[in-house]
Amino acid sequence: MQLQGIDQIIFGVYIVGVILFGVWIANREKTATASDYFLASRSLPWWAVGGSLIASNISAEQIIGMNGSGFELGLAIATYELMAAITLIIVAKFLLPVFIKKEIYTMPQFLEERYDGTVRTIMSVFWIILFVFVNISTVLYLGALAIEQLLGVEMWIGIVGLVLYSACFSIFGGLKAVVWTDVVQVVVLMLGGTVAAWGILSVVGEGNVFTGISTLVAEVPGHFEMLFDPADSYTDTATGETKSSFNLLPGFALLFGGMWIVNTYYWGNNQYIIQRALAAKSLPEAQKGIAFAAFMKLFIPFFAVLPGIAAYYLMTKKGVTVDIAKADQAFPWILGNYVGPGFKGLTFAALVAAIGSSISSMVNSASTIFTIDIYNKFINPGGSERRQVAVGQIAATVSLLVGAAMAPLLAGAGQVFQVIQEYTGFISPGVLTVFIFGMFYRRGTAKAALAVVLLSVPLSLAFKVLIPDLPFLDRMALIFLISSALMILLSAVTSKKSRAQVAPQDLPSYASSSVPVGKLVSDFKLRNGLAMAVIVTGVATAIRLLLQPVPGVPAWTVYLFAGLSVVVLGLIYTDKQEDDYKAIDLEPSLFRTRMGFNIAAIVILLILAVIYGFLA
Repeated sequence: MQLQGIDQIIFGVYIVGVILFGVWIANREKTATASDYFLASRSLPWWAVGGSLIASNISAEQIIGMNGSGFELGLAIATYELMAAITLIIVAKFLLPVFIKKEIYTMPQFLEERYDGTVRTIMSVFWIILFVFVNISTVLYLGALAIEQLLGVEMWIGIVGLVLYSACFSIFGGLKAVVWTDVVQVVVLMLGGTVAAWGILSVVGEGNVFTGISTLVAEVPGHFEMLFDPADSYTDTATGETKSSFNLLPGFALLFGGMWIVNTYYWGNNQYIIQRALAAKSLPEAQKGIAFAAFMKLFIPFFAVLPGIAAYYLMTKKGVTVDIAKADQAFPWILGNYVGPGFKGLTFAALVAAIGSSISSMVNSASTIFTIDIYNKFINPGGSERRQVAVGQIAATVSLLVGAAMAPLLAGAGQVFQVIQEYTGFISPGVLTVFIFGMFYRRGTAKAALAVVLLSVPLSLAFKVLIPDLPFLDRMALIFLISSALMILLSAVTSKKSRAQVAPQDLPSYASSSVPVGKLVSDFKLRNGLAMAVIVTGVATAIRLLLQPVPGVPAWTVYLFAGLSVVVLGLIYTDKQEDDYKAIDLEPSLFRTRMGFNIAAIVILLILAVIYGFLA
């Protein structure tokens, strides 16, 4: 057991304190309505939105998983964090205003209002499966892995402990309890993560953190490459095999291409993330909170990647015996050996805080989708508000238990963070297509959206078999192009109604006011926006594959990307179909943002330009 004395006391006090705080929040303001339980009464201030976004996002897969990838791959894995800062700004400016305008509870609910109930139901099932079998289970596994190393207990005990800890405030208090405990936990998370990074970087720099960082850059320069080449490789710690770094993080795809699909789906369409913004007091308050979260994302690689690189340096350059059987054990090893007494307990508390808040967020969102999109729609449409809250609590409990049962099955995985990204990528291109075209393509039909959603997984699996060496980020870009083409073509051949053909009572609420066409965002601007999405994913990937051929990937893949990109761009600009009656009316004023938000966006872009200009 590596936690002793004062560390055990600090850790124990923290755990008990957070549980009591969560229970107090849950009981202070009773969750009598669905809005109370699932959206915290839409009352969150900006700092709670931003803090909860980060606490929900940063969990074991980042602190443990990204440090594991940092140990084997290097700083390039930080692109997931750095590019997320830009994505957050885009989501806040272009996607969030549409969601808040429609006053939705869940992402599937939006899909029904834009398309139909079938699309909503299919996506509800997809998301519940993803949350329970991928997200909750992996976070529980990684958290239990750290507990196993630091406390010397069996993995199942760690899983049970995390389940009980998360359940205390996620099941009974709803989103309000989750968010307010998140605010506490994000402070501990940032402080504890910084302490761990400070400890090992001080060792590398012989007492000076900044010297430690410069030493790492000088001694292991390969681990500070931000954009890999096809020839770059790494050694799998678990198996000793030499594998392709480029296949996991394919060069410029981290700036243009599939990375945009990963981040936009995660931050813009992922229920357990976007739910925090939906619960804000107002749109400006939500946007301010998201900008705050974007700034925090820029700092996270300091403790989520650099410690893993430092562990690699100590092992390969200093001859330190590193007791690591797999990459994801790097951070627990650092915590056990390079964080001093007292701080070790605080940092371990931060790790559990991150795990607990993420699990709570996922559980709350899974229960929200089940209750709002399945129970209310099919099982008991007339259920009372209190009954909905009760069902949400039951669904949350079941989600936790199933995720706990699945967690031990991940014991054979290497870099679990990469596993999460790849398997989420089986559905994210199709889902993102349906959302983006649902918002900004006025001619899209429900049948086209349903086909795109259903084909996403089979197409991903088919191309994984057909072109096995194609990096999964590139495969996501390919599926996005195919999905975009299908969305336009199938909308052209499926029946649709104009608003003149639909009875007033059957029109969606946002269409009933009949905003004059001249007052809406022009069709040409909408087409330009869709074209830009195709260019930064498909065209950029085609150019990169031409300049950086991937070993094992056939040459015709370049022509496939280029051809599909041209086809989709042509379809976007030549499409002359009539609007679907459920097309969303978008007024220019909806996308106007305040000066503070605009300044924050510019500063974030400048910081990222400096980082990539210096390291890439």
